[in-house]
Amino acid sequence: MIPARWDAVEQVPLCTRLINGAGVSVSTVEHLMAALAGCGIHNALIEIHGPEVPILDGSAAQFVSAFVGRGVQHLRAPVRAIQVLETVEVRVGQAVARLDPADGFEIAFSIEFDDAAIGTQTKTLGMANGAFIHELCDSRTFCRQADVDAMHANGLGLGGTVDNAVVVDGDKILSPGGLRHADEAVRHKMLDAMGDLALATGPILGRYSGHRAGHALTNKLLRTLFARPGAFRLVLCDSEMAARLPGTGIGRADIAGLPRAA
Repeated sequence: MIPARWDAVEQVPLCTRLINGAGVSVSTVEHLMAALAGCGIHNALIEIHGPEVPILDGSAAQFVSAFVGRGVQHLRAPVRAIQVLETVEVRVGQAVARLDPADGFEIAFSIEFDDAAIGTQTKTLGMANGAFIHELCDSRTFCRQADVDAMHANGLGLGGTVDNAVVVDGDKILSPGGLRHADEAVRHKMLDAMGDLALATGPILGRYSGHRAGHALTNKLLRTLFARPGAFRLVLCDSEMAARLPGTGIGRADIAGLPRAA
């Protein structure tokens, strides 16, 4: 058993890895965790055979389609949310991740890349009313061709192809079919943040802001939050509060057109 918790994260490049006290680990959990959080699933046991979660098409869409298509079981236990009471911020170089108090859950993100195919992108979303499903879940991970070449030369990322990531080279999109959204890159960074924040062990009531932030910085943000008891509190969600959480009120109509796993 490996707990899906912020304090079980082992710092590795390029993904989020969870590890237990016995040294058993599972990598690349962020897309799956984002799908669970975006579908309003707060209690789940994931069985996996292998060292990492399958990348599928590089997004969370196939997980979302499977969860919503199969349906969820509503439990009698109340939802406990983590309400942000004070601003918490962490920085590493030019990268910033921050949590501010808010009535619901919001994500704001900005990225800056030299490659013209990505460039500078900014987006802000309130995550209620199925926003994760409609706006973020089908956005794929992205990388530069030079990064792919470097990883392959070092025996890494050998399963990565243009079918499970958006690969860019300067101003060119190398992946067949191009982009799913003009700002797919920043949407995927928001998806990643959603998954990393889902390791808080409960939905967050607050506004997350990221600038050039990645998995490690978002995890550092959670560690900083939980090291400051006055910066948050646990709240039992009534119906009005629950309505502001991701995944509330979604159904099969919300997954129409999403990619599905084979």
